[in-house]
Amino acid sequence: MQDWTETRLLMGNEAIAYGAVRAGVQVVTGYPGTPSTEVLETAAHLVRNGTSSADVEWSVNEKAALEVAAGASYAGARVMVTMKQVGMNVASDPLMSLNYIGIKGGMVIVVADDPGPISSQTEQDTRRFGEFAKVLVLDPASPEEAYTLAYEAFSLSERIGRPVILRPTTRVCHSTATVQLLPPDAERTIPGFQRDDGKNPHSRPFVIFPALTRRNKAEIEDCLRQASLDLSDFPGNSLSSNPDAVLGIACSGVSYLYVKEALGFFDNLPPLKLLKCASTPAPLPLMEQFLQNLDTVAVFEELDPVTEDALVRTAQGGRFPANIIGKRGGLVPNVGELSPERIASILSFYLELTPNIPRTPAAPADLPIRPPVLCAGCGHRAAFCAVKKALHDKKAFYCGDIGCYTLGNAAPLEMVDTCLCMGAGITIAQGIRKAEPDAVLVAFIGDSTFFHTGIPGIVNAVYNNADILIVILDNHNTAMTGGQPHPGTGRNALGQEAKALDIACVVRALGVDACLEWDALDFPAVVNAVQVYAEQPGVKVLLLHGPCVTACRSTAKPLYVNSNCTGCRNCIRRIGCPAISLDSAGKAAIDRQLCTGCRLCTNACRFEAIAEEGKV
Repeated sequence: MQDWTETRLLMGNEAIAYGAVRAGVQVVTGYPGTPSTEVLETAAHLVRNGTSSADVEWSVNEKAALEVAAGASYAGARVMVTMKQVGMNVASDPLMSLNYIGIKGGMVIVVADDPGPISSQTEQDTRRFGEFAKVLVLDPASPEEAYTLAYEAFSLSERIGRPVILRPTTRVCHSTATVQLLPPDAERTIPGFQRDDGKNPHSRPFVIFPALTRRNKAEIEDCLRQASLDLSDFPGNSLSSNPDAVLGIACSGVSYLYVKEALGFFDNLPPLKLLKCASTPAPLPLMEQFLQNLDTVAVFEELDPVTEDALVRTAQGGRFPANIIGKRGGLVPNVGELSPERIASILSFYLELTPNIPRTPAAPADLPIRPPVLCAGCGHRAAFCAVKKALHDKKAFYCGDIGCYTLGNAAPLEMVDTCLCMGAGITIAQGIRKAEPDAVLVAFIGDSTFFHTGIPGIVNAVYNNADILIVILDNHNTAMTGGQPHPGTGRNALGQEAKALDIACVVRALGVDACLEWDALDFPAVVNAVQVYAEQPGVKVLLLHGPCVTACRSTAKPLYVNSNCTGCRNCIRRIGCPAISLDSAGKAAIDRQLCTGCRLCTNACRFEAIAEEGKV
C-alpha cells in the first residue's frame, strides 16, 4: 500500500498515474506507444499493489480505449485514457463527437507528444488538435507539474462537462524528479448511467443528433471563452513581472525550464517579464498583463507556435504594440527539440549579452554510426530473409507497418519499401497491386498491429478480391513499446489470464481460405510456403510464429564458427545479425552472449562453417 506522505523519485509518466490515482480515477484505458506507455503501466502497478482499485486495460487501439472510457464517464466514473500523439489520430473520430455530447465523470486524455521526433512518424502538436476539436489542453513543464495537472484535470473536466487533454512531451514523460505525494481524495461512488437528463424523461443527452450538435456547439464556444478568462490562476500558468521590463519571454511546457536555465547563462540581465502558459486556450488576463509596456516578446515552445499565435491575437485585440517574435519569423526553430543552449544563443541577440554556455565535451569524431537493428535471434529477421530468398527472381514490393519489423528496411535486409501508419501495410499493398498488376505484393504486419487496425485491411482485400500475400509476424507481444500484452497473448494489463484470440481463426473467419501457420525460424519451409503462395491468386496469409527473444529467452546453445570459414562475409551481408562480426583475421565470429542459437545464419553459409558447440 502506498505511503501518501512520502517524497518519491518519479518519471513524468509515473507522476501522471500517481496524480490520477490521487484524484480517484476509476477506469484507465489506453494503447501502448512511446513516449506514453508507462502512464498506464504505472496505473496497473498501483492496482496490483493495492494502492488503487481502478479498472485498468490495454485496449485494442486508441479509438476503442476512448470509447470505453467515454461509456464509463457517461455513468459518472472518473476516467483516464493514454496514448501517444499519433494515437490521437486514431481516437479522433469519437473525440470530435464526444466533445459535443459532453461527459459526466471527469475525463483526462493523456496524449504524449514527441518533439524530434524521437520514436514517432510525425511531429504533430496535440495543442493544435485540441484547438481543432475545441478541447482544453494542459501542458506540464516537469514531472512535478505533471503530477499536479493530472490531479487538477479531473475536477476541471467535471466543471466544464467535457474531456480535458493532458499533453506531456517526451522530456517530461521520461525525465525524473522528486515528487511530493499528497493524500488521495475521498473515495467516490459511481452514480451510474442515466439515460435522460433528469428533467425530460424522453431526452437522450448521449445520443448525438444535428439539433444537439447545434445547441452544444454554442456551449463549447462559451466554455472555451470562459476558460481563457478563468485559467490565469490555474496551476502551471504564471507571470513573473517587472514594472521596468521592456523585454518579455513567453514559454510553454518543458521550454519553461529550458528558458530558466538559459537565463542563468547570462550576467547582468536587464529587467524581464516571464510568462508561463500551461493551458490552451491560454489565459487572456495573464497575457494582457504580460504584454503591457513591452517592446519585444520572445516566445519559446516546442512544435507549433500555439502560444505565439495566442499572444499575437491578444496584442492585436488589445492594441499592445509589442513585437512578438518566435517560430513565425524564423527566430525559433520549427523542427525538433529546444534546449537551454539553443535558447541562450537566440536570446543573446536581443539581450545584447554573451551567454556563458558551459562547454560540452565533443564526441570523438571516429565513433561509428549505430542505427537500431533487430535483435539477434529475432523471428522477424528470419521471415524477411526467407521471403527475400523465395522472391529473389520476381518483381516484388514489400509493404511494412509500425513495429520492430520496420527495422527490416535497413541493409542488408532491405525488405520494407513502404511504412505509413498502423495497419496501412495491407491496404497500401492493395493499392500498389492495382498499379503494378505484374508484381508480387507482400504486406508485413505484426500481431499487435493486426489487432489494432490490420483486420479492416484484410476485410477490404477479401471483399475486393485483392491479389496480395500478407505475412503476419507473431512474436506474441507488443514488443516495440516494451512487451505489453494484446488480445492474442492470453493475459491483460494486470497480468491476469484473459481469453487469447487465435489470429489464424480470425483470419479464416474473415474469408481468407489460403492461411498457413509456420515457425518463423523454419527457413526452408517458409521459403517454400512463400513460393507456393506467390503463384496463387487472391488473398493469402502466412502466419509466422517467433516469440520475442527479449521476453522468451532461447534455451538453444549458441553457435560458433569453425575452421571452414573462408572470410567470405556472406553471413554478414545476407543476415545482418548483431551477434556476428569479423575477428582480427577477417573471419566471422559469433558473440556467445548475443547468440540465441536460432540457426538462421547456417542458411547463409555454404561452407558449413557455422555449427552448434560440440558438433563438427
